[in-house]
Amino acid sequence: MYYYPVSAVLTECLILSVVEQQDSYGYEISQTVKMVASIKESTLYPILRKLETGGYLTTYSEEFQGRKRKYYSITEEGRSHLEYLRKEWREYRDTIDDIVEGRLRK
Repeated sequence: MYYYPVSAVLTECLILSVVEQQDSYGYEISQTVKMVASIKESTLYPILRKLETGGYLTTYSEEFQGRKRKYYSITEEGRSHLEYLRKEWREYRDTIDDIVEGRLRK
């Protein structure tokens, strides 16, 4: 399977979508996102920090097998931002589909 590089905005959408389903820690998020996109953890963590700083995610720590894990949780503002990103994604996807399927003419 070929993995396409993704933009930071699409990565934000993927991250927020994962965390919307359940609170998650960084490695878990990265493994889910890597199922569809080529992303390095060195790219992921700055985006997680940006989302946290922007008020879209909050964090808390929990102990797991003697180590602390930092979990990310989506905020109401994050849910609103995710809905906006999903709308943008649908419009982008529909335009790509129109081009690929020959429905878009100049």
